[in-house]
Amino acid sequence: MRRSWRWGGLRLRFGPAGVPLDYKGAIEGVPQYLRSIGLDAMEYEAVHGVKISEARARRLGEEAERNDVVMSLHAPYYINLASKERDVFERSIQRVVESLLAAEWMGAEAVVIHSGYYKGHASREDALKRVIDGYREALSRVDVRRAKISPEIMGKASQVGTVEEAVEICRNVGRCKPCIDWAHLYARAEGKYVITQEDVIKVLEYLERELGREAVSPIHSHFSKIKYGRGGEREHLTLSQQGGPEWAIVCKTYLELGYSAVTISESPILDKDALVMKGICEEIKIKGFKG
Repeated sequence: MRRSWRWGGLRLRFGPAGVPLDYKGAIEGVPQYLRSIGLDAMEYEAVHGVKISEARARRLGEEAERNDVVMSLHAPYYINLASKERDVFERSIQRVVESLLAAEWMGAEAVVIHSGYYKGHASREDALKRVIDGYREALSRVDVRRAKISPEIMGKASQVGTVEEAVEICRNVGRCKPCIDWAHLYARAEGKYVITQEDVIKVLEYLERELGREAVSPIHSHFSKIKYGRGGEREHLTLSQQGGPEWAIVCKTYLELGYSAVTISESPILDKDALVMKGICEEIKIKGFKG
């Protein structure tokens, strides 16, 4: 079997957001397939609802553990914890609860969530407070020991999800660890951020300073190239397409600062670009040893 790449105690894992493109078969067979092609992470996509049964989720988790594949889960898109409409807010809380439970069954730590939107609030601070209240309520309704809320850094200016907001959520909620989506950061800044190593360093050092080493041990992140326009994100792109950000600057920073990380490919070609990212990191490692 192909081994995951290590450098000292550091470990970088790579995998797709969902089922690999060429895989045919039951979801429980994905971890073995990923291991066979040299990947060791997977984000289960519950983006259209948490539909997996407890029994099947547990089997998936067992296979992931057997094949040394780290699991995470992406919660449904239909979550808006900032909503002022009581029924939308309540349904959003329930979807967070369902996501946490499913993640717990499959042994996943990070439960990646789109927190909500600013629309309808007098200020961004009001929207953020509503989101924090929603997360607290969700956690009060479920008993989990491994799964953590992972508010995603979002790609549109209309969405709750700046780096600072993700930190504020985690500071106030507990059982929380941000998901750094480097493409979203790039798109939200309309191509003016995540263009240098210093940009990446600032994000990582800020998260560690504000939330402690646990928040970045390992880093949970998403990556692809991305198309943006006025207001942010438009479309995820493959690594071979023109655009940004550049994976090499992110990986080089992980290596130089000694951060372990789980990187989930949100490229349209999923596992294929996960392998490209892994290869780029291996090249950086070789060059690093050569000095």
